[in-house]
Amino acid sequence: MISVPDRLSLIVTKKPVFNGMVNIPIRLTLFMVEGILNLLMEKPQLFGPRILSVTDLSRYLRALMESDEILRDVWVSGEISNLSRPASGHIYFTLKDPTAGLRCVIWRTNAARLMVNLRDGQAVEAHGAISLYERDGTYQLYIDSLRLAGEGWLYQEFLRLKARLEAEGLFDMERKRPIPAFPRKIGIVTSATGAALQDILNTLTGRFPLAEVILSPAAVQGDEAPPALIRALKRLESAKPDVILVARGGGSLEDLWAFNDETVVRAIAACSIPIITGIGHETDFTLADFAADLRAPTPTGAAVLATPDAAELRTALGSQLLHLDSAVSAILTASRRDSSDMQQRLVRLSPQRMVQEDRQRLDDNLERARRGLAASMLLRRARVDGLASRLGALSPLAVLQRGYAVVRAPDGRILHTVQQVQPGDEITATVHDGDVTARVQKISPSQ
Repeated sequence: MISVPDRLSLIVTKKPVFNGMVNIPIRLTLFMVEGILNLLMEKPQLFGPRILSVTDLSRYLRALMESDEILRDVWVSGEISNLSRPASGHIYFTLKDPTAGLRCVIWRTNAARLMVNLRDGQAVEAHGAISLYERDGTYQLYIDSLRLAGEGWLYQEFLRLKARLEAEGLFDMERKRPIPAFPRKIGIVTSATGAALQDILNTLTGRFPLAEVILSPAAVQGDEAPPALIRALKRLESAKPDVILVARGGGSLEDLWAFNDETVVRAIAACSIPIITGIGHETDFTLADFAADLRAPTPTGAAVLATPDAAELRTALGSQLLHLDSAVSAILTASRRDSSDMQQRLVRLSPQRMVQEDRQRLDDNLERARRGLAASMLLRRARVDGLASRLGALSPLAVLQRGYAVVRAPDGRILHTVQQVQPGDEITATVHDGDVTARVQKISPSQ
């Protein structure tokens, strides 16, 4: 019997079921047979049972999984999370439902055949085989085909709530407030023990150490996170900072769900202090990002957007000092420079130089006109020759030269039918070199 985590659907095809139990024939691999024989042939040990190395145990478990007919041909449904596409071309992600998760791998050759553009939050049905990744000691689903099963329930909830809050105008650009250019006091809402806080502090120290930093810690994941985030925002409002940073590190859609909580989103939108969010990675979006006055792709990015760069300020100040130092010298040399410029302009605007340039320009135009006229004559001559050839080909005389004749009745009309003449009539046939007069002896209509 196999144990399947709740709500992580296992779809098995063409397998007999007896009394609710799945009948799983186990095919022992060569490795398993050798291992069992070795155990039977070993002498009893004096100091306890035989101890397996981690490698031996991992290989044994892997062999068990790969010999199981169910696990070699299994469909699993769930929601994609933590999607990763390294440069190797392979695809890694976790297939989740509300209570369980399963690591999945799609090798590059299979990934190239996928007709689905995978992303976090998608609900899919994946087919493949279960095996053990010996290095980490974890079992994984190695996927060879995959199909969509609609949006994941968590992503659907995200879209539903986003649409409702957006319809209320909670995300309108008109509600966004400008971020102060030189904040004197910066508030931070994040976990006191997370790496995001250290990244923000390091960035603020390097960019703008003059600002005072106030931390209002809060849980950023789990059921207790939404009320903790709201309390942290209210504490900071009473301290009246110039700007507030709401941040946390990256994670799956479930990990970031506290920032999609409706109460948290409304608290951010209602806050009297401008808020910059830096939640997750660059590709992560939460409803808190839409409600905030400004979104940064990462916690470090939020610190960058909140402060000017001290190094750039020093550079700008140094540039201004240099500008002031050079101002006096510039004034003293301006008259000499202007005099030199006027002399050069007089040389350029000299009538003699203008006449020389006009002469050269006239020669150039004459040469261009000569070449243009010659080209035009060639084109016209070629056109006349072509028209003459076409006219000669269409001339009746050309037709007569090929052996044809024009026959006229006694009244001069061209004969088109035998009904226009009678025996004894005199007819005239025009050939290419003259006319022939003849008398009709017999009329033979064609059948």
